[in-house]
Amino acid sequence: MKGILIAAALTLATSVAGATSASASPQAAAEPFGPACSSVPSSGEGSLTAIADQPVATAASTNPELSTLVTAVKKAGLVETLNSAKAITVFAPTNDAFAAIPKQDLDGVLADKAALTKILTYHVVDGKKAPSDLTDAQLTTLEGGKLTAKGSGQDYTVNEAKVVCGDVPTANATVYVIDKVLMPE
Repeated sequence: MKGILIAAALTLATSVAGATSASASPQAAAEPFGPACSSVPSSGEGSLTAIADQPVATAASTNPELSTLVTAVKKAGLVETLNSAKAITVFAPTNDAFAAIPKQDLDGVLADKAALTKILTYHVVDGKKAPSDLTDAQLTTLEGGKLTAKGSGQDYTVNEAKVVCGDVPTANATVYVIDKVLMPE
């Protein structure tokens, strides 16, 4: 069941992110950072230039490392909600993060729209957060729970998840790709 909740959280975070709006962080965006950023194409579909003009759910759909999350967002019916949000931050689990959840648990969460939504909204916070906003912070999620962010430079964690590619701008969100599915308490 924990695996299912984790998977649902990832999906929910992506889908619910579009449902909220907030003002952007006053700090200027820096270049994305982290080891997984090297897999982002330098031009064309999925490149930083291309996704900067796309709403978050659409941008995520161009990244093959986020296909499980995209599937979850679709199952939860949150694509339009995410895409219409004004300013959010999404902590997006990778396919490997979802794969760490037992298949039976993941399938169960994906089939339970309420549980999936709870988990996904736990991955979304209001406002476009810069890395400096994650240095030592308690962030309130759209689900209502709290996330603990820590780090500096190019080394950040959110709860126990490591940021593997962070500060990725989309038209309406800042995305931090993480290596674990976050679970609400």
